Amino acid sequence: MNTYLFVYDLMQFCGHSWIFTNMIIRFMSFGKDSLADTFYSIGLVMRLCQLFSLLEILHILIGIDKSRLFPRFLQITERIIVLFVVINSQEEVQGKYVVCVLFFLWNLLDVVRYTYNMLSRMGIHYLPLTWLNFSLCIPLYPLSVLAKAFAICVSLPYFESFGTYSTKLPFPFTFSIYFPYVLKMYLLVLFVGMFFIIQNLFSERKTHLGTGNIKKKKKLR
Repeated sequence: MNTYLFVYDLMQFCGHSWIFTNMIIRFMSFGKDSLADTFYSIGLVMRLCQLFSLLEILHILIGIDKSRLFPRFLQITERIIVLFVVINSQEEVQGKYVVCVLFFLWNLLDVVRYTYNMLSRMGIHYLPLTWLNFSLCIPLYPLSVLAKAFAICVSLPYFESFGTYSTKLPFPFTFSIYFPYVLKMYLLVLFVGMFFIIQNLFSERKTHLGTGNIKKKKKLR
């Protein structure tokens, strides 16, 4: 199982590293012009990485990953919903700058996280990387939530115009589903979930970066 988890983390590291490097090189080469077609350049790999991340929920359920289920479930489903339901379904949203910002934040966090996970599988605990893994997410995760919320708000006029996912239920049901209302309600869920996840991030940071743990990891080095 440890070998399997290492291979999984390695695959995710390679995918997110490719995306992150590609974004930086494109920005350095083309400047602001590269932001508008970020989704078209890296969207496929991004979608594959996020689909593979669903395995992490299974890892926790079968007990090979000791992370807490609910916070991880929230983080993964947030990305799946925003990426596949909001961005992927509306071509007009794909060219917005917020998509580039969102992808940058996601991949920065994941490159650090999967690097830390891979080294941990091998019993290597590098203190600066440990500190970065459990500290960087605390300011960047709320920023990613704001970017997700902004992406949803930007998409609302298009969902209203095109009627995407809005449907009228057949008889005997007498009501219809207006998808922009669903997205507006999900915004509330997004921000409520953020407080649970941030609380979990602080708890994990305290567990791994407590005084006793820091001394132990220094000895391992």
